[in-house]
Amino acid sequence: MHGHPVRPLGRRASFGVAVGVVAIALWTSAAPTVTYPLYAEEWDLTPAVTTAIFAVYPLVVVVVMAAFGNLSDYVGRRAAIVTGLGFALVGVVFFAVAPGVEWLFVGRVFMGIGVALSFSPATAAVVEFSAPGQASRASAFTTMATASGIALATLVGGALIEYAPFPTRLNYWVLLAVVAAVLVVAWFLPRHTVVEAQGRWRPRAISVPAGSRRPFAIGVISVTSAFMIGVIVLSLGADIAKTLIGSTNALVTGAIISVNAVTIGVAAVFVRAVRAPTLILWGAIATVVGMSLMVLSSVDRSLLLFLVSGIIAGLGYSFAFAGGLGLVTANAPAQHRAATLSAMYLLAYFCQGSLALLLGIVATISSLQWAMELGVGIICLFSLASLALVTTIGRTAEEPA
Repeated sequence: MHGHPVRPLGRRASFGVAVGVVAIALWTSAAPTVTYPLYAEEWDLTPAVTTAIFAVYPLVVVVVMAAFGNLSDYVGRRAAIVTGLGFALVGVVFFAVAPGVEWLFVGRVFMGIGVALSFSPATAAVVEFSAPGQASRASAFTTMATASGIALATLVGGALIEYAPFPTRLNYWVLLAVVAAVLVVAWFLPRHTVVEAQGRWRPRAISVPAGSRRPFAIGVISVTSAFMIGVIVLSLGADIAKTLIGSTNALVTGAIISVNAVTIGVAAVFVRAVRAPTLILWGAIATVVGMSLMVLSSVDRSLLLFLVSGIIAGLGYSFAFAGGLGLVTANAPAQHRAATLSAMYLLAYFCQGSLALLLGIVATISSLQWAMELGVGIICLFSLASLALVTTIGRTAEEPA
């Protein structure tokens, strides 16, 4: 007797899985955040090395997205997501058993490949599996998912490092179990969607349809400014809290960093119906204010001001990311949605990785304070650029209600 074929998940369950994959991507990215100071002490690493561990991930994402960014438009979201989660799983294993820093770099390569293959398809799937008439709110759910991933990484990591055994390993075994669980559920996603591109897949240069290039450029600058906040918070945040602010408890440090992520998610809930250009405008203003306060907190060595700056910067990230993503998604052709989103993420991740490497070098040869101030200045320039450009956009490119 033959068993009955397994039915794929329904629309609502598939939507939930897609949101979960987005969260896993950010959890994987942020997992080492509160562990960097431990690695630095255990293996006598400089800031250049610890930020390079962070930067390998987005730079690998860029390379893989350049070659495979349009893959899921042809083979389906499910195949790309499952493959990506498999690579991410291998990367987490390398971190869980790492006997030396070289293993961390290899692990980040696998994590980068995994996220490059799964992040854009999952983002596209959130749109495609949204309830009828609510696809325009998908960017808010995606933003909340990214925030949840970061919050889980910093809170779970901080708690396990401070109060559980094996501080540089247990965090990754927990993440391994979560990735494996999501991978099993993702296997039951629908194999294909109605908006897939026709023909056979082959590597193509990343491109953006001519009619959507202006909103695409504005959206990318906005998303990039948000990702750059991640460089300060995720690659340097624990070092800033420890060295410049004076925090010595990993859970406290993780909780402070997670407040930034929680703010991102909460803000996304309340602005789901706000127009994308308006969000970009708000995001630019909040980013400049939040980043400026973060510099001031390090000068005054004020933990409270650091916390406030993280909250305001979280608002900036939430608005800038949701607004930029909404603008790009609304103007992307359905048959090439993942390819267009891959182009956006490719550029944002490239800038994120490049900034992380730059700040790591500056922190090593000069000081962490100077690196932080340089990074904040660059982020503010991107925010001001998105602020200036979004005021020129017409209503034809706005996200539909």
